[in-house]
Amino acid sequence: MKKYERIRSLREDADLTQAQIGAAINVPQRTYAYYESGQRMVPPSVLCALADYYAVSVDYILGRTDKRDIRK
Repeated sequence: MKKYERIRSLREDADLTQAQIGAAINVPQRTYAYYESGQRMVPPSVLCALADYYAVSVDYILGRTDKRDIRK
């Protein structure tokens, strides 16, 4: 399974812990850690929650674009 490197990068850039992001998007820290490491596939609802939280597109999280800011 693919490792979701961008969600880790976004979290670290924001100086947040896995527990903080998990709480923000309503998933347990362990589940979020599985997403980050690629041990579990990130469901579409979580991808959307992460994109909304960080104000980026789902395509950016998935590595389909390098355009980070969706407002531009």
